[in-house]
Amino acid sequence: MNKQVLFIGGGGNGGYEADKKLADSLQQSLGKEYAVSYPEFKSDETASDYGWMVQIGNEISQTNTDLILAGHSFGASMILKYLSENIIANKIKGIFLASTPFWSGNEDWKQGFILQKNFAEKLPKDVPVFLYHCQDDEELPLEHLFLYAEKLPQATVRKIAIGGHQLNNDLSIVAKDIKSL
Repeated sequence: MNKQVLFIGGGGNGGYEADKKLADSLQQSLGKEYAVSYPEFKSDETASDYGWMVQIGNEISQTNTDLILAGHSFGASMILKYLSENIIANKIKGIFLASTPFWSGNEDWKQGFILQKNFAEKLPKDVPVFLYHCQDDEELPLEHLFLYAEKLPQATVRKIAIGGHQLNNDLSIVAKDIKSL
């Protein structure tokens, strides 16, 4: 049986299509012993989290094996939100997050994305967390990585020299870490 990887991509207009290249890169780099699932989420503009929490929960609940979670950008931040605010029946083997926004501020539109102050304490215990961020990310400053590294001192942090927000559409570094589990 293949090892299951659930990849949650970024949001926004064209986010699914843009991150399909990342999901494909991850599958290619992992090889046939892994199965990467990349569901397309529909945003519900009436929900404070655009309905992503329910959709992530549905995807996780459909897996009956140990699960590896990977995410990019908005999807990565929503994985953290989901895991820190819900009880997970599945065994999570690892969490791999790339170009993850650290949401803050008082704007109404952000409130459904912001993590609870004690979110790190509520993540599944003894699950390795890996954080990836390119120094030349044109959308998210490197400061976001440093904020997560401070809140998640147990995380393995990978600061990548070049690759932009999309990591040059190459998740081979993530695949290497997944295979190390």
